[in-house]
Amino acid sequence: MFINKLNQLYKPRRVLYYIDADDASVAAFYGGKTDEAVGRYTNAFGTYDYPGVFYIRSLGRPVIGIEFRENDPKISYPSGLNSIVLDEAFFYSIEIDNEIDLGLESISSLFGKIREDDDAHRNYSDLSIRKDPDVISIFMSGKKVRILHEMSLDEDRATEVIKDSFDSFEKKALYTKAFIDPITGHYNWNHLVPFLEMPMDYGIRDYAFAHFDVKEFRVINEVYGHIAANKVLSNIVKAMEASDFIYTSARCHNDNFAMMIKDMPEDEMIEKLSTFFEDLSHLEEDPNYRIYYRCGVVPMQRTMLSGNRVADAGKLAQKLGTSHNRTDIIVFTDKMHDDILWGNFIKAYLDTAIANDEFVVYLQPKFDIHTEKIKGSEALIRWNYKKKEFLSPGKFIPFFERDGSIGKIDDIVLKKVCMTLDRWRKEGKILYPVSVNLSRERLYDTDLVDHLTEIVDSYNIYHDLIDFELTESASYDNTEQMIQVLNDLRSRGFRISLDDFGTGYSSFSLLTQMPLDTLKIDKSFVDKVGGESVLKTDIFVLRHIISLAKELGFICLAEGAENKTQIDELKALGCDVIQGYYFSRPISIEDFEKKYLG
Repeated sequence: MFINKLNQLYKPRRVLYYIDADDASVAAFYGGKTDEAVGRYTNAFGTYDYPGVFYIRSLGRPVIGIEFRENDPKISYPSGLNSIVLDEAFFYSIEIDNEIDLGLESISSLFGKIREDDDAHRNYSDLSIRKDPDVISIFMSGKKVRILHEMSLDEDRATEVIKDSFDSFEKKALYTKAFIDPITGHYNWNHLVPFLEMPMDYGIRDYAFAHFDVKEFRVINEVYGHIAANKVLSNIVKAMEASDFIYTSARCHNDNFAMMIKDMPEDEMIEKLSTFFEDLSHLEEDPNYRIYYRCGVVPMQRTMLSGNRVADAGKLAQKLGTSHNRTDIIVFTDKMHDDILWGNFIKAYLDTAIANDEFVVYLQPKFDIHTEKIKGSEALIRWNYKKKEFLSPGKFIPFFERDGSIGKIDDIVLKKVCMTLDRWRKEGKILYPVSVNLSRERLYDTDLVDHLTEIVDSYNIYHDLIDFELTESASYDNTEQMIQVLNDLRSRGFRISLDDFGTGYSSFSLLTQMPLDTLKIDKSFVDKVGGESVLKTDIFVLRHIISLAKELGFICLAEGAENKTQIDELKALGCDVIQGYYFSRPISIEDFEKKYLG
């Protein structure tokens, strides 16, 4: 049987409005049908919970009802229902599957077993499950059942804090509150800070620092319950206390921990930490569930240089552990520090750079592989940083993608492209389609299609002159949302390209769903063509990609062609369009205009 131990909660004095329930109506409720007399009040103003089955000891029978706050003139209380006042109480809340008997005897037996396992100790109070509850309530949620069983309040220490009763605290109690984690009984972050500030007081001359957390800890908490999750935390503490390479450690918050560890060569340190985490990778409640960790490590030299900011370095490295289904141990480097400082700076400076018109659009031409005549171009962003130096996209695009401001860059490119096309049209020049990047982070914007359309329409540009390019890696964040956005754009007359094809993992399965005009083969494929050591298998794969694209009705464009041999080979394989240094590097809009538009 699945049991998720949710929490202990408080309900104030309240009024239960109810109808009498026979076996048939209770069974109907458990089957998902709530009597309309009660069900109509679901989520009404002033209700404390949802409709449920209540076992009220004073009534001596189950009823179906809903709880309201009492004596509030703003509430429209139910009419035609029975009512009873329920005193304030604490409840133990669990969630179980709906395939077990929900009779009073079964529920009492279930909580009897929980009572043996859980002391319900909290930071400022202690509770216990009552053997003779006045109220048990049962609520349905899909295929899950939530049960609230009344508890007794055994000790209330919160009142001393709430009332600022300074004289009520002993020194030991105050020390415990300040420096001991209440869940694990281990030291907390406050206790570790003095070690970081004055390590010599503990006989530590130098040290490395590690900061880690439990991947998907929320899943453990929600699926297996807080008792199982707390066991994971306690097991980590036991392992830290037993390890001979750890000077001292702390539970920082939630599932985050920190350790001061002995300095050792990097490979040895990673090996020790890997063994440490591997020994903690099994969940007692479910041996099939694997626990993985995300750890940032600051080597000794960097801890000495970081001083009291060492925790920032550890957490920075920790955040880079983003792989799935394995433990990440990331060693902090100076480059990480430089990157984070640079990322923070340009994030703050971005709006100023936009106001100063520091972003410049370059165009890289695309050519028909057979006629070698221009077919269009791709818009590429460059940053004339403070009007002093040009930065390549790799120096800023990844940072803007991470902090969510990449949309501002995309909009700048689209506006400058539209502005240029508008000028060229007014000057009577030939107009060729221009592709602009559509960053994957923007696919979640609900008004994205309208927003992009509004920009293009503000310059009176024909939609088929704009080609939105989506990188293949974008396909895997939310496939359904991506396809919806692309279909909406395509329905409005815009062109769609899939960039960097061949660098992702599920491309072939997606091609039949995506509304594409052009498939852009990644440069890594083109690099394998035309060389002395070219493999037959590489040519075989490339030929079939081109053949598949053409059969699906896509234009096939190869990126990165740099020599005549590659051009000839790609032409023989059936490619349609070429974009690469052989014909042209990215050039300024002015140079593009002079060279290709006369």
